[in-house]
Amino acid sequence: MVILKSREEVEKMHRAGQIVAKTLNVLSEHIQPGITTMELDAIAEGEIRKAGAIPSFKGYRGFPASLCVSVNEEVVHGIPSHKKLKEGDVVSLDLGAIWQGFHGDAARTVTVGKAADQAMQLMRVTEQSLMLGIRGKARASKWEWYWPLSLWFAWAGRK
Repeated sequence: MVILKSREEVEKMHRAGQIVAKTLNVLSEHIQPGITTMELDAIAEGEIRKAGAIPSFKGYRGFPASLCVSVNEEVVHGIPSHKKLKEGDVVSLDLGAIWQGFHGDAARTVTVGKAADQAMQLMRVTEQSLMLGIRGKARASKWEWYWPLSLWFAWAGRK
C-alpha cells in the first residue's frame, strides 16, 4: 500500500535528503590516506546533528555507528573501526538522517586518491547502469527496462 504524503511531509523528506547529501559531500572531502573509518563516522554524526537531525543507523537493531563504511571488497554495511584508509582504496559511504520524523538515506562510493583502472571501470559502469535503470524505469515496465540494462551491464563490464 502506498501512503500519500502531504506537501509538508514531502518537504521534510526532502530536507532529510539534503542533510544526507551535504554530509556525504563533507565526508568525501575528508577521504584521504591515514584517516580511520571511525573518524569518518564521527564526522558524519557531527554533521547530521549540527543540521538538527538524528543519525538513522545509530542504534538501529544494535548498529553501533552513524555511518556504514565498507572498504574495497568488504560487503555493504560495514562497521567503522580504527582501520586506516590507504591510497587506492575504494570506499562505500552509506548513511541516513531523520529530520522531524522523516528519513533520508543515500550512499556514495569514493576512492582514496587514484584507484586501480579496474576499480575505476567498475565504478563508472555501475554509475552508468544506475542512470540507465532510472531513466528506463521512469517510462517502462520492469521487464522493458530490466533486460536492456542487464545487457548494457554485461557489455560494459567486458571493456
